[in-house]
Amino acid sequence: MNAPVRILDWPSEPEDELGLALWDAVALARAMKGVAVGEFQVSGVEIDSRDVVPGDLFFALKGESMDGHRFVDMAFAMGAAAVVVDRPVSGPHVLVDDTSSALELLAKASRERTRARVIGVTGSVGKTGVKEAIFAALDRSSRGNAHRSVKSYNNHVGVPLSLARMAARSKFGIFEMGMNHAGEIAALTAQVRPHVAVITTIAPAHIEMLGSMEAIAQAKAEIFQGLEPGGTAVIPADSPYHDQLKAAAETLGARVVSFGKATNADVRLLDAVPAPGGGSLVTADMGDRKLCYTVAEPGEHWIANSLAVMAAVRAAGGDLGAAGLALAEMQGMKGRGQRIELAVQGGKALLIDESYNANPASMRATLAQLAVTPATRRIAVLGAMKELGEHGPAFHAELSGPVLAANVDQAILVGDEMRVLAEELGKGALTALGKPLSVAHCANATEALEALLGLGLASGDAVLVKGSNSVGLGALVSALAQKKD
Repeated sequence: MNAPVRILDWPSEPEDELGLALWDAVALARAMKGVAVGEFQVSGVEIDSRDVVPGDLFFALKGESMDGHRFVDMAFAMGAAAVVVDRPVSGPHVLVDDTSSALELLAKASRERTRARVIGVTGSVGKTGVKEAIFAALDRSSRGNAHRSVKSYNNHVGVPLSLARMAARSKFGIFEMGMNHAGEIAALTAQVRPHVAVITTIAPAHIEMLGSMEAIAQAKAEIFQGLEPGGTAVIPADSPYHDQLKAAAETLGARVVSFGKATNADVRLLDAVPAPGGGSLVTADMGDRKLCYTVAEPGEHWIANSLAVMAAVRAAGGDLGAAGLALAEMQGMKGRGQRIELAVQGGKALLIDESYNANPASMRATLAQLAVTPATRRIAVLGAMKELGEHGPAFHAELSGPVLAANVDQAILVGDEMRVLAEELGKGALTALGKPLSVAHCANATEALEALLGLGLASGDAVLVKGSNSVGLGALVSALAQKKD
């Protein structure tokens, strides 16, 4: 049998009979309880006119200081097929009472029409990376019919937007959910209604708003409230809050699958050794079978992440072989572990971009990875960790141990909150190798860039840049990346 015949004989599935357009005018009007003006079909959904591409549906959302209706003309100029507005405009549109409510209604309609297996992901650390890895695994095994929330679209706008973008043909949907306050994940999971709910870990992110680690665990466990009947909760076995999470899930009738090093973990780490070229070769026990696979991303935290990915993929009915291949091919994301080669005097330097987010747990994990990164000189540019409240000074000061253990040669600390760490490290502490540590404290990212460039980057240097997004270290990374070869 020749190749064209084999392609023609590819097994058909019910989803193949569905339309290719994401939404049409009739479906949009029905879903949003609005009035469609004009006949049109759309291939995407967007809320920022600058990001509109031809065929998109643009929502003119209104915020406290900005009204999206001001950008309707720009959206059409960018190629929007139609817009969603609360007042008549020239051009194809859907007229609704409130555009924000309309987006939520469209998200609800998308969730109701889909036959996809839906996975929700939350956690204090690692949720975006785990979401991306689950997507890569399920997209590979579903002939490209997996969908996920892009970037970190995990809030009250990002989640409904991500749902509204899910094609009717999707076989899997993976959605990230974040929060700053109690009750926020409960609202998001009610929209997502996952079949599988994953909590990556519990760490003191947002402790300023929630007050205690137990309260953080309780807020994350809200994700189980939206589980579909018979759904699965995937939780970290090694967490001190495992029992709290397990009880929360079981109270809601969920099947619980744990992952980690603990002997009682359902997906248990048996062994992990360095893989050629970086990353890890992992052996895991899933109860009825053992798996051996490669994780391209470096670090102990990615070994744990991979176990969560395997647990979620299996619970969703995905292919574990495809998951192993996806983990072997994953590369760091911008702001979340991307590794960039810099052309410097004498050769190459390594820039590790972790500029998007930071909390005590992720700081420790990233510094531990810096410690095992081959380098002639290790430079750590560390920005303040936000939303720690009254616990902030202690958490920042406690980073002195991980910094010294990482054998950092130069620490550039950015932001007022980092002053306590600068003072702690300035007491003459020595690294694990007995070397003195040079410390600079900068007010902002601009000063930090000047301090870094003043060091004269050389071949063999490894530069870690990590901090909360609001510190603005992403701009420092962008400036350095211009030196990329």
